[in-house]
Amino acid sequence: MGIIAEARRRSFINQVLVGDCLDHLAQLPDKSVDLIFADPPYNLQLRGELLRPDNSRVNGVDAEWDRFGGFEQYDAFTKAWLGQCRRIMKDTATLWVIGSYHNVFRIGTALQDMGFWVLNDIVWRKANPMPNFRGKRFTNAHETLIWAAKSADQKRYTFNYEAMKALNDDLQMRSDWLLPICNGSERLKDEDGAKLHPTQKPEALLHRVILASSNPGDVILDPFFGTGTTGVVAKRLGRSFIGIEQDARYAEAAHKRIAEVKTAEPEVVRVSTGRRAEPRIPFGALVERGLIAPGTTLFDPARRHAAKVRADGTLVSKDATGSIHKIGAHVQGVEACNGWTFWHLDRGATMVPIDIMRQQLRAELASV
Repeated sequence: MGIIAEARRRSFINQVLVGDCLDHLAQLPDKSVDLIFADPPYNLQLRGELLRPDNSRVNGVDAEWDRFGGFEQYDAFTKAWLGQCRRIMKDTATLWVIGSYHNVFRIGTALQDMGFWVLNDIVWRKANPMPNFRGKRFTNAHETLIWAAKSADQKRYTFNYEAMKALNDDLQMRSDWLLPICNGSERLKDEDGAKLHPTQKPEALLHRVILASSNPGDVILDPFFGTGTTGVVAKRLGRSFIGIEQDARYAEAAHKRIAEVKTAEPEVVRVSTGRRAEPRIPFGALVERGLIAPGTTLFDPARRHAAKVRADGTLVSKDATGSIHKIGAHVQGVEACNGWTFWHLDRGATMVPIDIMRQQLRAELASV
């Protein structure tokens, strides 16, 4: 990105842009955001009032921003904003879009027709959905999120697998998420005590989306910002945001809400990466750095086997020479061995695995 484009991008960061989303999207530079979360109009096409059994009115989505002349007009709008988003996404970026049965299938078709590559569809199961008052259909108890890359050829994108696993008690995170709808003190109300925004999303949902698919410092775009849930969670987790909202009343509420949020300390918002993402440290590096001296004898935890460290990082046993893994397997008479956990240093009363030395060196490299 050129100097001028970068300066333009920075001018939009952590701002709520008020006005038409297509106009503002057109002003953003190419390949300038790391993640997009979109909660577009649902195009509910409501016909008449929705009443409860006691004839009280249900406050559904009947605002002007959710009204379209028909599917053709809605599809054209969808392709227009998706096209701008694809242009704005970095080559490593991904996009999330959430919808109901009214619109999500049409958006999914548009995504695929335009070259996006669907990575997952997520079912958000609402722990406390609104009942179906007419009793003529199943209760609408879920919404669908589509997570997509820019194209099928995209090789790199952020997915914090270990962080999602940790969030789920060390179990792989599934594609069905049970979370409550936005309610209680989190739900914004107007001066009359009514919902300020009919489709305000819960912060818990955005917490999971942002934690899963971005890193601290990333820029997250929300082209349908509403009352700013994406900005609230992004700021709290150490990310930046760009919000676009056409309703000035919603934008003002978002400003106030985000201003009250404090960003957590850098160490708090770091995501778990797992060992696969850690830098590779060969055993020889420990010898070079003096963490383990040539001539040191290593043992298995029970002291049944021993091998001596050579200056080049290999081990020598009674009848063989090789890597920590090869000699570990050899002395046990097995095909394979993880030498990092098999070999230990004698520290008198305790035996210390050599993997401790590796973690020490990793910590030193990370602090540089």
